[in-house]
Amino acid sequence: MDELQAKLQAELDKFKAVEKEYHKAVSQRQVLDGQLHENTGVKQELDLLKDDGEVYKLIGPVLVKQELTEAKQNVAKRMDYIKGELKRFDDLIASLDLKQEQYKEKLSKLQVQFQQEQVKAAVKA
Repeated sequence: MDELQAKLQAELDKFKAVEKEYHKAVSQRQVLDGQLHENTGVKQELDLLKDDGEVYKLIGPVLVKQELTEAKQNVAKRMDYIKGELKRFDDLIASLDLKQEQYKEKLSKLQVQFQQEQVKAAVKA
């Protein structure tokens, strides 16, 4: 019975670790989603500018003039990178979700076994 209880506790600890990792991944995905939204707004603003419009980039405490095409390319590259990271986190979240379900099933089975052992021990006593 102690062995079963130890196994149950070990599975519970694994489940909690996966759950913690899941919440961390969801949080990181939300940050990326916010960054994508921000960059989409920047892209829309850049698209409103005429070809001879001036764009400045903040580097440290200094505003440096930047070519409009270069600024658009930088934003597009950043958005592509963020979209790739979002895809990666979506896959990670789906994987962790599946792991959580598997641990829940294991825990449920172990709890049933543990309860059955308790009943048997109570009957013997």
